Amino acid sequence: MRFFLIGLVLLSLPGCKESKTENQNQEVATTTSDSVSDEALLDSVQKQTINYFWDGANADSGLAPERIHMDGIYPSNDKNVVTIGGTGFGLMAILAGVERGFIPKDSAFVRFQKMVNFLEKADRFHGAWPHWLDGTTGKVKPFSKNDDGGDLVETAFLVQGMLAVAEYYRDGNETEKALSSQIDKMWEEVEWDWYTQGKDVLYWHWSPNVGWKMNFPVGGYNEALVMYVLAAASPTHPISKSVYEKGWALDGGIAKDTSMYGIRTILNHYQHNDKAIVGPLFWAHYSYLGLDPKGLTDQYADYWKLNVNHAKIQYEYAVENPENYKGYGPDLWGLTSSYSINGYAGHRPGVDLGVISPTAALSSMPYTPKESQAFLRHLYTDLPQFIGVYGPYDAFSLQDDWYLPRYLAIDQGPIPVMIENYRSGLLWDLFMKNEDVLNGLKKLGFKSPYLEKE
Repeated sequence: MRFFLIGLVLLSLPGCKESKTENQNQEVATTTSDSVSDEALLDSVQKQTINYFWDGANADSGLAPERIHMDGIYPSNDKNVVTIGGTGFGLMAILAGVERGFIPKDSAFVRFQKMVNFLEKADRFHGAWPHWLDGTTGKVKPFSKNDDGGDLVETAFLVQGMLAVAEYYRDGNETEKALSSQIDKMWEEVEWDWYTQGKDVLYWHWSPNVGWKMNFPVGGYNEALVMYVLAAASPTHPISKSVYEKGWALDGGIAKDTSMYGIRTILNHYQHNDKAIVGPLFWAHYSYLGLDPKGLTDQYADYWKLNVNHAKIQYEYAVENPENYKGYGPDLWGLTSSYSINGYAGHRPGVDLGVISPTAALSSMPYTPKESQAFLRHLYTDLPQFIGVYGPYDAFSLQDDWYLPRYLAIDQGPIPVMIENYRSGLLWDLFMKNEDVLNGLKKLGFKSPYLEKE
């Protein structure tokens, strides 16, 4: 008989008894896999991963730590660093926690106030936040030598989450409405148009010390679609449609798709002579935590097909397992950027190191529910050594008998948010309610069921 080991989160569910694993000094619940429903499994992984952003949050700011290492080892001495993009994911995760009854609504509101107040006073550069902040002071923490100013992609991920919170409270009491207005003000202060340098493309970074030295124009398909949507949607600093068409879409070059396993990529994932034809799976998650891809189309793509196909290609890759890595198959799949055996790597077909990142399959739940559920059940049934207090650890390799008890905010955050979108559509509905967002989509020529409701 196989045994199913899950965290304390399930102790309140019927039929669970306390036990302990040999390799984790924590209590767990033990029951047979057949007696735990899919819904209970989803509850478990959501509650655990949401807790990264609740109990695991930075004590001073309430923002999401860049990383939490359960072994207490922080080689870069960055335990107090908080992440802007990961905080955006965390805002949405907490909303899911409230709606699931995991977090008291009053407590969540107080936390949101704390986070928004901190963000309002933190370093910003032409309205854009940096990639990292010191969680106590709110001062920029350089991501790299020249990356010590505004990060427009991370800012977009944060704003995506902030706007979901604003919509959640927009019709509430006066205090709740005030929070929505406070968020609106910060949203309107982001100078998206300034980050074009007057050209038909958005630039990722700007530094008060070295200016545009990073020189990273964001074009071609990747994780940053929501940045262009928000930039077009801004009521105060909007970009023109030509910035989207020439910068992001490369004058149509983005639509030169290919196929793998007989499945179309829909868009060209790589214009940069990369040996992989599909990207890491976080590309199908980050922009779509709030931006609902169902029925979302423009002149270049059907974004639901884009993401479903991306996930299915990765699934088929694991089933084929061309590198013969141990464990790969129908219930162990999913490659994305994460911790890796030698640090950090952008895992994907063609750049496969035998490392599985649980966020890849779990955050794809809306696209591949059957395949993602199989991964979830296998992980929690047969591989409990890779699960801790905040859910699945960031990455592991059966091939090399490797894992670290460590987490990254940008990998934990999409899991509960995308699972909630699969279950209820909560975060999609909130973000897509925003009037500015809908105006931006219309401006860029998108079609969506949400636009038809107007």
